[in-house]
Amino acid sequence: MAAHGEPAEVTTDLAPSLLTAVAEAVPDAFHDTAQYANSRVECDHGRLKARLRPMRGLKTERGLRIVATGHAFVQNLRRGHYALAAAFDELLDTI
Repeated sequence: MAAHGEPAEVTTDLAPSLLTAVAEAVPDAFHDTAQYANSRVECDHGRLKARLRPMRGLKTERGLRIVATGHAFVQNLRRGHYALAAAFDELLDTI
């Protein structure tokens, strides 16, 4: 509120704590508690979520093999199974 001033409208649900907090913080603002008033805010990121969800996860067996090999290599490196010089040589072969 310091950067943008007091809002003219506040949209929340009907939680009793929010009703009291908004009334105390910005008494002159219109407090909208209608059922779907917050839909604009909630669906703003919907397109982004719809695009990102299918991209998550390992899509091919080749990708899984690369990730699993890299993970196993790092675990073995952490456990001290390789001398450092030999580890970097193996890393170059892996990449």
